[in-house]
Amino acid sequence: MTQDELKQQVAKSALEYIKGLSIIGVGTGSTVNFFIDMLADYKADIEGAVSSSDATSELLKKIGIPVLELNDVGDIEVYVDGADEVDPRKKLIKGGGGALTREKIIAAASKKFVCIVDSSKCVDVLGKFPLPVEVIPMSRSYVAREMVKLGGQPVWRENYITDNGCEILDVHNLEITNPMELERTINDVTGVLTVGLFSHRAADVVLVGNGDKVDVM
Repeated sequence: MTQDELKQQVAKSALEYIKGLSIIGVGTGSTVNFFIDMLADYKADIEGAVSSSDATSELLKKIGIPVLELNDVGDIEVYVDGADEVDPRKKLIKGGGGALTREKIIAAASKKFVCIVDSSKCVDVLGKFPLPVEVIPMSRSYVAREMVKLGGQPVWRENYITDNGCEILDVHNLEITNPMELERTINDVTGVLTVGLFSHRAADVVLVGNGDKVDVM
């Protein structure tokens, strides 16, 4: 199977987790886009969705699903999103698409976080994928120097502004053996809005498309 076919396979499997729910959370990224396409068949049952990005909001509106504000709905039963890397403990790196802050907020507000990935995203140790860190623009250089102290090589994602009006540093060359500790450390750096480590709020379920079947972690 091609990578897109694997993404479609795992996106389809996530539909089982949203059946009977009137309000859901929807993430951002190429795998989630396939999931959104499939939601068109369920839109009669879905009252609305809380979206993690402007891009996702546009796709949801296009298929006729209302986009709701998190402030108006409270807790969400299920949040479906992808990841850039997943380790065996269901800790994640997210943010390749730049929506990490809103993704982390929705994940925190959701009772169940269902992560959908193809098998290429599964790793033993997080860090091969550059770790995104969303920063207040004036703090970018300072935060970058702090990332160097942690052993990383930060690269400014030039000409990119997040939906929150912030900038992103992609931190290379990290081997993240203790993601919970590193998440706390980076979050404590002044000027950091969000780090793309999802370890304190990891996924509850990870669905992995591997061609033969969808594995459940």
